[in-house]
Formats: sequence, structure tokens, C-alpha cells
Amino acid sequence: LGVPYQGAGVLGSAIAMNKLASKQLYEKNDLLVPPYVVIDKQSANMPLNKAQELGLPVVIKPVSGGSSIGMAIVKKTGDLEKAVKSALLYDTQVLVEKYIEGVEVTAGIIGNEELKALPLIEVVPGSDYEFFDYEAKYKAGATNEICPARIDDTLTARIQNYAKTAHKALFCSGYSRSDFIIKGDEVFILETNTIPGMTPTSLFPQAAKAAGIGFSDLLDRLIELALEKNMR
Repeated sequence: LGVPYQGAGVLGSAIAMNKLASKQLYEKNDLLVPPYVVIDKQSANMPLNKAQELGLPVVIKPVSGGSSIGMAIVKKTGDLEKAVKSALLYDTQVLVEKYIEGVEVTAGIIGNEELKALPLIEVVPGSDYEFFDYEAKYKAGATNEICPARIDDTLTARIQNYAKTAHKALFCSGYSRSDFIIKGDEVFILETNTIPGMTPTSLFPQAAKAAGIGFSDLLDRLIELALEKNMR
């Protein structure tokens, strides 16, 4: 409609909301993703066969969605069909991913053409949570968020570069925040968030603060990037 707005762009936001499209672009750009298969409503009666290709445990999630809604970690074959059917309530396709146990970090990116990577945040869900689910994300005190993440500088720089690659691969602009799992020497990208939380205590503003960018200055910078993009 020609109305200026702040955000990651229509194309980038649409692609990032589809986890299957994102994975295919990650793979095209040599980013490591957890092994996965896709189940749709027509093949929903075959989840056991699909999961056996990966081996338990697996992560079940709707292809399009956010905030971990409809997501589950399945450790027993008897729970698989129920988890798939539950996820299919939210979408016509479901991802079945190999569960990767490791350190979860998130990497914020800010910029249009010239990208700046923010300090990494390590995400540690509380003992009451199996993973960073909806409640762990939004309930105060449910998750320990450590910034900067407790990893060495070399690995930090490597993940920041991966986040820049993901930002470009999904055609994002302005800002994005990508989530990763570190297992040994391997770094798996999980997904990219083009609408990161923007309260002063949200992950993206926390990372910006660690980089010396106050909340008000961060908002100004994001608006400047939107205006810059609109003028091109």
C-alpha cells in the first residue's frame, strides 16, 4: 500500500513464518538444520514410520506458527500420534525434527544492507520446563536469560555470522533474531523470528543493551532503518 512501517519486510516475515521454507533456504545457504521430515493431514496416520527415520526423541511443531504453540517433544512412540494430531490443529503441515540436546542461544541482527550482530543470549528454561515453551517464554522468571552467552569468542563470532547468513537467506531487513542449538562442535539453526519481543526486558532489547544501545535508541534506530528502506 506504500505505507512506511518498521519491520523485517513482507517477504522476509512471510518466509520466516513458514518453518519448512526457512529450512530449505537455510540448507541452500549451508546452515546446519536438525534432520527432519514433514507430515501433512493425508499422512498423519503414518507418524510412527516418519519418526523412525529420525529416531526418538523428536520435536513436533506446526510448519507455520510461533511462540511454541502446538509444539511438543516426544520421547516415547506411544505419544507420537497424539502430538502430531495436536500440532495439526494449528496447521495443515507438521515438522518432525530430530531432538538436539545442547546449549540454546539466540542471535539478534540489526540493519538493512550493513548488518550488525548483537551479543548472543543463552536461553536456559527453568527446571519446571522441558523446553522454551509458551509459558517459559512469557512468564516472568520462568527462564534464565544469560547475556552474553557463556561461550568463547570464536564460537560467538561463528554464530553471529550464521545469524547474518540466515537474515540474508530469508530476505529480512531492519532486524531479526535467530535461534540456535550448540552440540559439541556443531551449531544447528532452529528458526528466525522477524517479530522479536520489544519490551525493554525482551531478548532483542536485552542484547542491544549489552551492545551499548539503550531501549529508546534502539527504537530510533529501527525507525531510521525503516525510513532508509522506504526511501530506496
